[in-house]
Amino acid sequence: QVQLVESGGGLVQAGGSLRLSCVASGTIFSISAMGWYRQAPGKQRELVATITSDHRTNYQDSVKGRFAISRDNGKNTVYLQMNSLKPEDTAVYFCNLNNYLLGDRWGQGTQVTVSS
Repeated sequence: QVQLVESGGGLVQAGGSLRLSCVASGTIFSISAMGWYRQAPGKQRELVATITSDHRTNYQDSVKGRFAISRDNGKNTVYLQMNSLKPEDTAVYFCNLNNYLLGDRWGQGTQVTVSS
């Protein structure tokens, strides 16, 4: 059974930083594309950043230059380093895994709240 467990969310002041982690189990992490998505109250879930199995990255325009996605295949973990946080970054952040064996899988989400 595939499990994605996120951690690292919390409350931070505007301009601060947080690092989210997502540990995957139950599948072959190294062949999986990984991503972070977020959903703010009353809004649709949106892509934040993705990283492919060969470490190519993609970012939503609003987080470029502030967020960085990375992965450690030895630890089955994907990270999202978030710097210069803004109140509009407040949302529940979800980890996503996608590979040809399973399709899409989601974590339970971790809350990020940025105060002004």
